[in-house]
Amino acid sequence: MSDPNFVNPGSAGGIPPPPQAEPPKAPSRGKVLGILIALMVLGVVGSYFGLRRQSEPPPVVTAPPVVDAGVAAAPPEVSLPESDGRIRELVGKLSVDPELARWLQERDLARRFTASVSNIADGESPRASLLFMAPVGAFQVGAAGANGRSEIAPLSYARYDLVARVLGSLDASGAAMVYRELKPLIDQAYREIAPPDQGFETAFGRAIQHLLAVPVPKGPVEVESKGALYVYASPELEGLSKAQKHLLRMGPGNMRLIQAKLREMRTALNLPTPAPATPEPLPDQAPGQSETQE
Repeated sequence: MSDPNFVNPGSAGGIPPPPQAEPPKAPSRGKVLGILIALMVLGVVGSYFGLRRQSEPPPVVTAPPVVDAGVAAAPPEVSLPESDGRIRELVGKLSVDPELARWLQERDLARRFTASVSNIADGESPRASLLFMAPVGAFQVGAAGANGRSEIAPLSYARYDLVARVLGSLDASGAAMVYRELKPLIDQAYREIAPPDQGFETAFGRAIQHLLAVPVPKGPVEVESKGALYVYASPELEGLSKAQKHLLRMGPGNMRLIQAKLREMRTALNLPTPAPATPEPLPDQAPGQSETQE
């Protein structure tokens, strides 16, 4: 999903990935021993001052809150950089495709996910957070016709087969359980970038609906050169948002696979469904594609 623009050969654009947080390191035996020694020293010092201040009233000790039997106390909020291991463990079970495991080796997974959803919901490109999903190979078109337009080559769509395959292999019912388990982390990451009055589930529902509104072309798609870039010749396609053009660029077959999985996910997660805008009718032979850069 991170092939943001169509470019003629020789033109390139790159967006650096977000800062990567260092994974937490387990304390060494030496550190653990040092902590124990420090606690012992504090205990000795505390006892000494207790003997010197016998005339002072003893400190007030507050009893711990009583928790009803069978009700577990809420766990402390986990640091987002420390959550990657837990996310890998849970999300990795949603598909046996080895490529998913490779994607999950990225860092700051909760922030990447929420930032991508937020970008798509707003119609923006999620490329900066998903560079690790970039397709291999260059955008290709056929020979230009007399009108100066070219059809997008099937090999350009094939570059996204891997992404579509992995996303299509996800277990939707399992994803719903994983989502509920990770929701505190997701909400924590989303609060860093969202307006105070906006919840993540609303943005998630908007993002899915935004991608489902992309029409699947019924025939070859034509583009025309505009400087170093290509643009969709069809005004309906060229008028789509950057996020929608990402999905369109994957080709009809991959689009159907991904949109079917998005519908399945939306139902399994019981996400809110915003009223979709009425899409423009797509002709059987859509002439073109959108300005962008690979």
